[in-house]
Amino acid sequence: MPESVKILDSLLKGIAVVDATLQNDTFLRALQRQPVSYTPVWLMRQAGRYLAEYKQTRSTAGSFLGLAKNPDFATEVTIQPLDRFPLDAAILFSDILMIPDAMGLGLDFVNGEGPRFARPLRTEADINKLAVPDMNELRYVFDAVAQIRRTLNGRAPLIGFAGSPWTVGCYMVEGQSSADYRTIKTMLYTQPELLHRILDITAQTTTQYLNEQIKAGAQAVMIFDSWGGALADGLYQQFSLAYMKQVCDGLLREFNGQKIPVIVFTKGGGLWLEDIVTSGCDAIGLDWTVNLGKARARVNDKVALQGNLDPMSLFGSEASVRQEVRRVIDDFGPVGKGGHVFNLGHGISQFTNPERVAALVDEVHTYSRKMHV
Repeated sequence: MPESVKILDSLLKGIAVVDATLQNDTFLRALQRQPVSYTPVWLMRQAGRYLAEYKQTRSTAGSFLGLAKNPDFATEVTIQPLDRFPLDAAILFSDILMIPDAMGLGLDFVNGEGPRFARPLRTEADINKLAVPDMNELRYVFDAVAQIRRTLNGRAPLIGFAGSPWTVGCYMVEGQSSADYRTIKTMLYTQPELLHRILDITAQTTTQYLNEQIKAGAQAVMIFDSWGGALADGLYQQFSLAYMKQVCDGLLREFNGQKIPVIVFTKGGGLWLEDIVTSGCDAIGLDWTVNLGKARARVNDKVALQGNLDPMSLFGSEASVRQEVRRVIDDFGPVGKGGHVFNLGHGISQFTNPERVAALVDEVHTYSRKMHV
C-alpha cells in the first residue's frame, strides 16, 4: 500500500500518523508549566511572505488558496522556517477562514485587498440556513496536518489552529476585513439572537475542526481571537470569550496518551486576563501592550503565557532586537511554576529581514538558558 494511502486510511479511522519519538518537547512542556532548560520560541505567521522560499512556493501554487488547499505545498511552507531557524514548534500553514469557506460562503483572496466572501451572512434567512459543515469539506487541512507531522518526524511539535468564533464571525458578516465592524456590531446591538446563532454554529464547527486536526497529528492547538479586542467590556465576555470556552470545553485534551495543550490569544485582550483564565485554556497569548510580569501575577501562574515582542521591533538593529528579547524574558521573571513560550505579540510583518529573526531566535535560546539554570 502506498504511503499516501496509508496516511489517508489512518486519518479516516481517526488515528494520528505515528512519528518518531519527539526530539524537542520544550514547547509542550512550557505550555504545561513543567521544567525546561530554556524558553521555547515560535512566531505567529512564521511561514510567510518575509521568506523568499515562501514566495517561490506561493508563485508555484498560483494563488493563496492553491497553496493552502494543497497538502504538499502546505507541508513545504510549514517546514520552511524550521529549515532556516531552530524554532521549537511548527504551526500548520492554513487560514482561519477555511471554516466559513466550507460553510459555502465563497471565499476568495483579492490581490491587495485580502479575503472576501461572495455570500456574507446578512439576512435572517441566510443565518437560519447556516449549519455545521461535513468535516470532509476540510479534509485537505487534515491531510496536510498528517503529512506535516510525518515530515517533521519528531523534529518539533506541530500546532494546529482555528480562528475564534467571534473573529471568524466578523468576516462572515462583514464579508471582508473591516475598520469599524459596523455591520456585525449593528447586528450585535439590534438582533443579538442572530449573532448568537452564528457564533454557536461556528463554535460547534470549530470544536470538530480542531479535534480532527488533533486526530490527524496536531500536538497543541491555538485559538486566534484577532478581533476580540474590538468589543466593549461585558460584550467581549458574552460574544467572544463564552464561545471560546465552548470550544475549549469540547476539545480533546488528551490523544494517544499525550496531553494536548490549548492556547487562547485575544489581540487587545490584556484587560481581561482573569476572565480568559476561566476559558479552560492551558496558555494565554499576549500582545505587546501587556507587561509579562504583571500579567503573570494577575493569572497567578494558573496558566502559561505566550508572547509578547512587538513585531515592529524586528525593524531595529540586531543589537536592539537582542535587547528587546532580553527585556521580554526579564519581564516574565524567574521560571518557578510558570511557563513562558516566547513569541511575537501578533503576526510577523512580510517586510521583516530574516536575519533579524535569526538574531531573535538565537537570543531567546542563549539568554533564557541563564534564567533556567
